[in-house]
Amino acid sequence: MTDHGDRSGGAIGGPVRHVPVLLAAVLDALAPQAGGRYLDGTFGAGGYSRAILDAAPDVTLLGLDRDPSAIAGGADLVAAMAGRLTLSQANFGELAEEAERFRMTPLDGVVLDIGVSSMQIDQAERGFSFRFDGPLDMRMSSSGQSAADLVNEAEEGLLANIFYHYGEERRSRAVARAVIEARRKAPITTTKQLADLVASIVWGEPGGAHPATRVFQALRIAVNDELGELVRALHAAETVLKPGGRLVVVTFHSLEDRIVKQFFAERSGRVPAGSRHAPAVAAAQPTFRLVAKGAVAPTEAEMRANPRARSAKLRAAERNDAPSRRADAGLVALSTVPDPQPRRRP
Repeated sequence: MTDHGDRSGGAIGGPVRHVPVLLAAVLDALAPQAGGRYLDGTFGAGGYSRAILDAAPDVTLLGLDRDPSAIAGGADLVAAMAGRLTLSQANFGELAEEAERFRMTPLDGVVLDIGVSSMQIDQAERGFSFRFDGPLDMRMSSSGQSAADLVNEAEEGLLANIFYHYGEERRSRAVARAVIEARRKAPITTTKQLADLVASIVWGEPGGAHPATRVFQALRIAVNDELGELVRALHAAETVLKPGGRLVVVTFHSLEDRIVKQFFAERSGRVPAGSRHAPAVAAAQPTFRLVAKGAVAPTEAEMRANPRARSAKLRAAERNDAPSRRADAGLVALSTVPDPQPRRRP
């Protein structure tokens, strides 16, 4: 399964287990300043948070994570930072409300590392990976609808759209039909059941990813509304960053990167040029300035040292003093699974 963001870094006591992806690039783009106020919307194991707190004197930081185990695991780091770190169990789409609640506005910087952490993948009982046989769960917050609920209750058209839109699974309809047939006989409740079912429909390439990789990814994104949270977080950051404050986002999936790229392009005033057939659209006042052109990718050395970084992309922008704007309807649509089309009668 694709690992969306390794957010562990030994920040929370014990030995260093992993290195946070693109850490040096994140710090370079965020450029923490002495006395600055920052928000880490995806705290995980605290790798980014600790590095930001150590990067400049008197930095304060609010760390968010929807996973209660991540918040509980951060207690030692909170104590070590002696009042400079606050943790809150919340979705990063709620970062504006959380920043206001903890009187952290306006912020000097926001960092987001999108996706599932290594800690979640490595726990069989969380049901994120088919590397272990466990309950088909996938809930980052450990509450709400599980992957098993979705697989056993959603209608065929919706399942097919989830597999195709969020997982880019080309055999989405065949997999959805197989799921419907299998659950008529017995509920699908474990990761092994689902992985074996998908592997009987989707052929894997020798040496390639497991055939169920895209389906598992799609279910995880759907269960946790990951793309919807990302869209809400981008717009929320725009409202709480001070002029000169920076927004840094690390993604691991093409849909995530497309959303971030489109948001930054639209918010920085980069609009398509007009022609005699399609006159130029009057651009709204830009709210961000791009920190670097294009995405920052990991170096060959980092990918060798940390294979989990191989699909990572970093994009960053700096807030100006223009008023924040309404949410982009196009981004909202991009983050949403299309409604199933009714079947045509013969």
